[in-house]
Amino acid sequence: MKTTKILALSAALTTAAAGAAFAHATFTESTVTADSYVVMSLQVPHGCDGKATTEVRMELPEGFVFAKPQPKPGWELEIIDGEYKNAYNNHGTTVTSGPIEIRWKGGELPDEYYDAFVLRGKISGIADSTVLAFPATQMCGADASVAWTEVAAPGTNPHSLESPAPTVTVVAQQASGHDAMHAHDAAAAPSKVGNIELDGAYVRAMLPGQPVGGGFVTIKNTGGEDDRLVSASSPAAGTVELHEMAMQGEVMRMRKLEEGTPVPAGATVELTSGGLHMMFMQVKTPFKEGDSVPVTLTFEKAGSIDLTLPVKSAAPGGHSHN
Repeated sequence: MKTTKILALSAALTTAAAGAAFAHATFTESTVTADSYVVMSLQVPHGCDGKATTEVRMELPEGFVFAKPQPKPGWELEIIDGEYKNAYNNHGTTVTSGPIEIRWKGGELPDEYYDAFVLRGKISGIADSTVLAFPATQMCGADASVAWTEVAAPGTNPHSLESPAPTVTVVAQQASGHDAMHAHDAAAAPSKVGNIELDGAYVRAMLPGQPVGGGFVTIKNTGGEDDRLVSASSPAAGTVELHEMAMQGEVMRMRKLEEGTPVPAGATVELTSGGLHMMFMQVKTPFKEGDSVPVTLTFEKAGSIDLTLPVKSAAPGGHSHN
């Protein structure tokens, strides 16, 4: 077994999506596409009984190969190599070993914050509808840890597990070309209220047991007067908050926008993953791909508008805003 260590010295933006209040460690992606390269973000929602997380370990399942983790400023990367159970084709070369565990070490993620740990790899030889588990462990100093390592047996409800391992579901490659373009255009039909035009609104599918969802939209102010998005609400959630991801030093943090977000005259404001976004709290039924979620957006001057947001896959490439 070989171990590679890398010290992250360069500044890099962490890909983080909505989900600060998750009870469990989960992926932002609910699905991944079969036989393709994917980027996955593990969300770490809290520390160990108030203690800061100082190390995150992630075991890689068979069929997730050629893994490359994203460095995080201030954290050391440890890549543990081992033998694969099967042989894999990497651009004409047969590969029988590679990364089987990733460790982000030596950083500090306080209990009151959340962050995401990102890696890239290929889903190879995994059948459609297979659920892949990535057991993960948070270390909080030398004397505390939280293990997200329980894997549901076939026929077992994962909600029954106390410390479920983060999972993704493998899906078949989606249709491309005219059909896919038509479906995207239909979901992204623009709406207007006053001088405000809204386009490309959607929410992300949620993992089982995940109580918080992320919503995104592009807002264009076509008038000559500044406006402000002051609130959002939905019968599908206990409350909907407006949040912003921003760098604080070398760390990406999320904060609630108590006064909403300005939409200057003639400007376009994008609510996207990793930036401004809607946070659906206390979700009553987890958002599932193919469903829709009603939401009301209220602007200071343009007034309120009701939208129906399609639930899109969280897999990379599932939407142009990802």
